[in-house]
Amino acid sequence: MIESWVIDDGSRAHVSSDTVREVLRARIAGGQHETWLASSSGRLVAFVTNNERAMMSLVNEEGDPGEHAADPGVGGSSEGFVLSNGQHDEYPNEDTVPLEEAFRSLSHILSEGSWPPDTSWMVDR
Repeated sequence: MIESWVIDDGSRAHVSSDTVREVLRARIAGGQHETWLASSSGRLVAFVTNNERAMMSLVNEEGDPGEHAADPGVGGSSEGFVLSNGQHDEYPNEDTVPLEEAFRSLSHILSEGSWPPDTSWMVDR
């Protein structure tokens, strides 16, 4: 089954692998740094950025611990991840990826249903 994806913010705006980068860039420019995408099969992608790095998780179903993109071995941490409730978070850099890598990975998830084969990721437990 081919999944379709929407922005899960009440608008239910459809997004594709071809448009996701532009849609998220527009949301970020408008001050929305956190975006949830929902698929027609019930999977969710959480995406939050500080404009340089992004925390991105893929959850297959409710209760699933999910997987998130990672950059193993990268030191330090980054702040400025602003959630939709106004909370400001700081994450270890190894738990985030550069913004362009996040866009590439997200586009692949939307088109192929999985992480790109060359992306590091880890399962949260």
